[in-house]
Amino acid sequence: MSLFIASAHAQAEGAAAGGGEMFQIVFLVGLFALFYFIAIRPQRKRQKEHAQMVSALGKGDEVVTSSGILGRITSLDDNYIVLNVANNVEMKFQRIHVHAVLPKGTLKSIG
Repeated sequence: MSLFIASAHAQAEGAAAGGGEMFQIVFLVGLFALFYFIAIRPQRKRQKEHAQMVSALGKGDEVVTSSGILGRITSLDDNYIVLNVANNVEMKFQRIHVHAVLPKGTLKSIG
C-alpha cells in the first residue's frame, strides 16, 4: 500500500436513473424555439421590410446605398438603379444595395 494513493474498491452497480430522454427532447425543442424567436424571426422580418422598400423605389427618390453613397435615382429597371451622385456623375447599382430612402431635400441640406 502506498501512502499517497488510495486503494480503489469495487462498488455495487446502482440503478439507472429514468426519465432523462424526455428532458433532453424538451430541452432541445425549447432551445430551438428560443433560437427561432431571437435570431430567425427578426431576420425574416428585416428581409421582408427591405424587399418592400426596394420594390417601392421610384424615380427622383433620394437614397443611400449600403456602401454609403448618397444620390437621387434617375432611372430604374428590374435589377438596377442609376443614381445621380454629383453634377453630371451617374453611377449604376443593384437595387438590393439600397440601404435606406432619405426624406426629400436631404441631399440639398447636406451640401
